[in-house]
Amino acid sequence: MERKSVNPWDWSIKLGYNQAEVIEGATRQVICAGQTAVDENGAPQHAGDMRGQIALALDNLEAVLAGAGMTLANVTRLGVYATDVDAALKNFDLMGLRFGPHQVRPPMTLLGVQRLAIPGLMFEIEATAMA
Repeated sequence: MERKSVNPWDWSIKLGYNQAEVIEGATRQVICAGQTAVDENGAPQHAGDMRGQIALALDNLEAVLAGAGMTLANVTRLGVYATDVDAALKNFDLMGLRFGPHQVRPPMTLLGVQRLAIPGLMFEIEATAMA
């Protein structure tokens, strides 16, 4: 699989994502449901702690990808939902810490929402990955 970033402007690169990517040669696609800060039984974790919730949601995303034989390097699109966008952005360095080593900047959308499906959850991340 080859990725070519499309960035008419460079401001998004500084924030850790590309405006678009052209993907060529991919043979498999995985569409991941939104991952949140829940344990293996689906119980919410890190109440009131946005940083903890982002970290666990990313752990859970990595686990789902691993189950499909992929890593964060394969992610080609992210959808992010937060009940407090400002708090999420203050902790977005976690996104760079996780995706940076893979040298990918998947196109992303961040949306502020009133609440998520399970009360107490503040952050959810969904992904599309290709190999």
